[in-house]
Amino acid sequence: MVKLRLKRCGRKQRAIYRIVAIDVRSRREGRDLQKVGFYDPIKNQTYSNVPAILYFLEKGAQPTGTVHDISKKAEIFKELRVNYTN
Repeated sequence: MVKLRLKRCGRKQRAIYRIVAIDVRSRREGRDLQKVGFYDPIKNQTYSNVPAILYFLEKGAQPTGTVHDISKKAEIFKELRVNYTN
């Protein structure tokens, strides 16, 4: 099973996170399938590769709670619904 979750990067006390598609059994810093965005909690910045995220969601990937909240703020799920109606 594939999940969309955060992968920690950056230095001590200054973490940034990559949003990655990764196998459930992998570690937090394990090998990912694809990088689909990043999140900086200090600056509150987010970048998302929307087509890649939609691709993995349509294939059955499950986002974690934090990634779900970040995607909800970026209104990615609205685009997912639009794709289903076409």
